[in-house]
Amino acid sequence: VQLVESGGGSVQPGGSLRLSCAASGFTFSSYYMSWVRQAPGKGLEWILDIAGDSGRTNYADSVKGRFTISRDNAKNTLYLQMNDLEPKDTALYYCAGDGTDWDECNYWGQGTQITDSA
Repeated sequence: VQLVESGGGSVQPGGSLRLSCAASGFTFSSYYMSWVRQAPGKGLEWILDIAGDSGRTNYADSVKGRFTISRDNAKNTLYLQMNDLEPKDTALYYCAGDGTDWDECNYWGQGTQITDSA
């Protein structure tokens, strides 16, 4: 099983980025997937998730209206579209999968860093 995030970088406030998470080694389309982030000096924060079969999504209040989670099951890839980025969004972003909630996930990527360039 492997999850590989990409797309991180430095961005100015108000900017946009799209993260990708390439999955392999499991039946991606059937699995719950989530995005979790860790800001400097803080704990893990769940921000969004998406169900496998139904595609139903959930968003944390901190990102609602600015971030969107999606998946392409044909490409075994999870996405995170981030718009109107704020300095508080600076963090290491992880994709995670399996289980029915983010803290039950057995599969985790290595993370990709988003940094405020202001």
